[in-house]
Amino acid sequence: MCSLALFAPPMPPGQITLCESNNELIAGTTAEHLNQEVGPLSVSFPRESLKLHSRTEGSARAVFLDHSETLWMRTAAAWRDGGFTGLLNEITTSHAEVPAWLSVSCGFILALIHKVSSFHGSLFPHLTLSSEDMISEFSQVLDWSDCVVRAFAWHPHTERFAVALLDDSIKIYNPKSTTTPTLKHRLQRSIAAVQWKPLCASVLAIACQNGLLVWHVDPCSLSTRPSSGCAQVLSHPGHSPVSSIAWSPSGSLLLSASPMDTTMMVWDVATESCVPLRRVGGGGVTFLSWSPDGSLVLAATPSSLFRVWETRMWTCERWPSLKGRCQTGCWSPDGSRLLFTVQGETVIYALTFTDTPGGVPTCKGPQAAAVVADLSETTFSTPEGDVVVGGETQSLSWDPTGERLAVLLKGDPQAAGRPAVIAVFKTRTRPIFELLPCGFVQGEPGAEPRLIQFHPHFQQGALLTVCWSNGRITHVPFYFLSAGVPHLGLSGSPSMPRPQDRPTDLTNQSLFTELLS
Repeated sequence: MCSLALFAPPMPPGQITLCESNNELIAGTTAEHLNQEVGPLSVSFPRESLKLHSRTEGSARAVFLDHSETLWMRTAAAWRDGGFTGLLNEITTSHAEVPAWLSVSCGFILALIHKVSSFHGSLFPHLTLSSEDMISEFSQVLDWSDCVVRAFAWHPHTERFAVALLDDSIKIYNPKSTTTPTLKHRLQRSIAAVQWKPLCASVLAIACQNGLLVWHVDPCSLSTRPSSGCAQVLSHPGHSPVSSIAWSPSGSLLLSASPMDTTMMVWDVATESCVPLRRVGGGGVTFLSWSPDGSLVLAATPSSLFRVWETRMWTCERWPSLKGRCQTGCWSPDGSRLLFTVQGETVIYALTFTDTPGGVPTCKGPQAAAVVADLSETTFSTPEGDVVVGGETQSLSWDPTGERLAVLLKGDPQAAGRPAVIAVFKTRTRPIFELLPCGFVQGEPGAEPRLIQFHPHFQQGALLTVCWSNGRITHVPFYFLSAGVPHLGLSGSPSMPRPQDRPTDLTNQSLFTELLS
């Protein structure tokens, strides 16, 4: 089994990870990092430059003069703002305008709902959280509530990327254009995730507190502030806040999940209609991940249960025997293997799927989950003192070639010398599954990683995008020749911006190897 003890010690303070070349992570200073012109542009968002909301929507009503409204107007507004419970509360408090039996009946039903909700909340404590706290609890972004960059998404086919910020705006960057569109909408609050539609140049889906927004942004437009009319609003009663979304690889369907709703929604965006996939148990759905081949979907829940759906007949397999909830997961490029982590544990698990004669992918059986990596806390001795690395995982990201796996480790913000770090593994999926240590990715002094994602089509290996706690977004290239693509010549790595003198061969180190049966 591969473990953090096999990694080289973290780089000394002041050193920044520039790239990987010849099987070695190359370090440099901040000046060298700024001068490195590799890959897309790096951007920075100082917290002081963001215009944060100074007044909530509810408190804004206080500045308007009160005026009389009819009962029907108030009940319609209560239904719109608070749903069924809001309607019952309005009727109950309007006892002077409604028959006594109706007011008493609504009050009784409301009290019964509160009792049931209280009992349900004792079974699933997350239901007592506010919408923002709930998104922060289940987000793939470390310390989401205080993070400047709250979501990031590469376009699957071009060099564009979308960035969601603390002020609830979304900026779209294109290295080949000087125009940076900014997307804002009155319903676009507490953004949890963003994702571009595959096989499409202009459609961007947003998961947020009020539901789903789907923006249609013309890539040829020179407008820096597209109209809110360019956004579709998709919502379903009881399905908010939305914490995770996932497009099918063909772009025909969009999945959405909410920790408040045990139903996973399958949206047809063109018709603005959805099909609910209901299952009992779990207390909600927190995280979605669609396999690259489109055949399987991982759906995590707030409880010790996650499901793997097959998308041909939309049936699912339950995995309830976990010590904690599934925190994150990612698929191999061919969709045959799922890596996932569990809250409260310091290991990475793997599930392997095979096709049945009918063409429906299934798991190899109840014993198929295997531990492939040990992320237990490991102490490294450095000239500046001991550094402890390891612990629970925040998120996983597997590059499209299947040869680099990035793991964002939470660390301990309350303890000195235990920062959040990114551990990168070398991986191989064919003919057997293998894990090998690569190294730790380090940023500027004082900056900790918050979000990671690999570029979908980097031609010289893999490109890891990292969003840092100081608001910077940087890109770390990993130069290697993919084992799955034939190459001419004897070079072990593609050319890089500056030569390095220390080739290192790590192929003889201990690693996880999947035994063939």
